[in-house]
Amino acid sequence: MQEGKAMPGSHRPQIKDDVQYEALWRQGASKEKAARIANTPREEAARKGGKHGAYEDWSKDELYERAQEIGIEGRSAMDKQALIDALRNH
Repeated sequence: MQEGKAMPGSHRPQIKDDVQYEALWRQGASKEKAARIANTPREEAARKGGKHGAYEDWSKDELYERAQEIGIEGRSAMDKQALIDALRNH
């Protein structure tokens, strides 16, 4: 469990897979990232894999747009590598 943080409640109706959410959260994922993963249907997650190329192949504008979609703060000051790192670690 993360230090200084209370365990999220299992009564969260917006979380589809509470067990997966709590496991990801305990491993250090942000609440937003854990919820995003836990709410993705397993069939959809398996089907989505590998649809886009590596972030290194994306343009800076494409990386910026993706960072904007998922709400990465400070993206306007980031260079291409910083955007890639932020997207991978979000």
